[in-house]
Amino acid sequence: MKYHQVDNSLYIKNRKNFMAQMRESSIAVFNSNDIYPVSADSTMPFQQHRDILYLSGVDQEESILLLFPDSVEEKHKEVLFVRETNDHIAVWEGAKLTKEKATEVSGIKTVYWLSDFDKIFFELMTQADTIYFNTNEHYRQSVETETREQRFIKDTKAKFPAHSWAKSNPILQRLRSVKDPIEIELMQQACDITEKGFRRVLDFVKPGVWEYEIEAELMHEFLRNRSTGFAYTPIIASGRNANVLHYIENNQKCKEGELILMDVGAEYAKYSSDMSRTIPVSGKFTSRQRQVYNAVNKVKEEATKMLVPGTLWKEYHVEVGKLMTSELMKLGLLDKQDVQNENPEWPAYKKYFMHGTSHHIGLDTHDYGILWEPMKPNMVFTVEPGIYIPEEGFGIRLEDDVVVQESGEPFNLMRNIPIDPDEIEELMNA
Repeated sequence: MKYHQVDNSLYIKNRKNFMAQMRESSIAVFNSNDIYPVSADSTMPFQQHRDILYLSGVDQEESILLLFPDSVEEKHKEVLFVRETNDHIAVWEGAKLTKEKATEVSGIKTVYWLSDFDKIFFELMTQADTIYFNTNEHYRQSVETETREQRFIKDTKAKFPAHSWAKSNPILQRLRSVKDPIEIELMQQACDITEKGFRRVLDFVKPGVWEYEIEAELMHEFLRNRSTGFAYTPIIASGRNANVLHYIENNQKCKEGELILMDVGAEYAKYSSDMSRTIPVSGKFTSRQRQVYNAVNKVKEEATKMLVPGTLWKEYHVEVGKLMTSELMKLGLLDKQDVQNENPEWPAYKKYFMHGTSHHIGLDTHDYGILWEPMKPNMVFTVEPGIYIPEEGFGIRLEDDVVVQESGEPFNLMRNIPIDPDEIEELMNA
């Protein structure tokens, strides 16, 4: 791993909070992700399942975490299984976790080799009545491949048909949505790395550069600051490309007079940042571009103020829609008749701002969070309004990551990333 080792007190606390909500006489099991094949002998780079990472800090394939608070033996209340390493593996793949290092990373005292899992799991299941399965129930999930977790669930149901089962996900949705101070600091580091990348780009962009060159500049800066790279596939959209919400080709030349919409974020210690900025290729906004830019920024600032404890996600988006409607009318993009005749299911403003304003962010860019429950302190959200005008050949989106506070306005993790149009022009022309 490139990032510094995380204080294991975070994982100790996370496990304690999870086990406090488990049923009596129950076991919970969490599996690492598979390493997915490409073709021939090629594989995708390994990405750890965020749930086992959240509970153990173990960032290695073929690992299993078992939690059994009511275990007969104290040593089996928390158990970690890791792949046994040897000299051959060390030469070809690099060092893997030893039992001692696994304990250091996770704070779990009982560590076995993975080869011991079946025997110990059977022994512990004879003491338990219920097993918690870790299903993926994120509201955006769309998984077509069978995961390691799914194979484990199928196999365990067949081997232990008399056990009842429960879901880990509702517990994790609530726990992971409220960030520990250590997590917020890791997210701040991700945002700080993103800032360095953005400032580098401001000094680089000029007419004639290619979108992929901007992507390369960002990646360079991210990697040299201990990030493993982008938290999600980067969007570098110049000119009309900005009107394609998930434009990821990044293969066009940036032309004088155009805007570039960048939706990018560095990842640090598996924690995501998510930034959107829109800048002028030639280093100066036109009057119309600045007018629309200021409207988007105003909506962002006012929307941010609404992210307070007790706010409901659905109601928040309705209020942001009202703000955006007002700004679009001032810009001459909507009139009173458009609003009077709008479809309540697809309001008039959606013609120019068709996506949501905020989502949870954390270990996943679209992180866990139960959207029908009120916002709580230390939840972290994006704020990302946009106005897209295909007929005028540009789109503008601005986005920061903010922490809901116990009192007062949310804390902006991207407060140091330039967003004022005057500052952007000054930096680009320095």
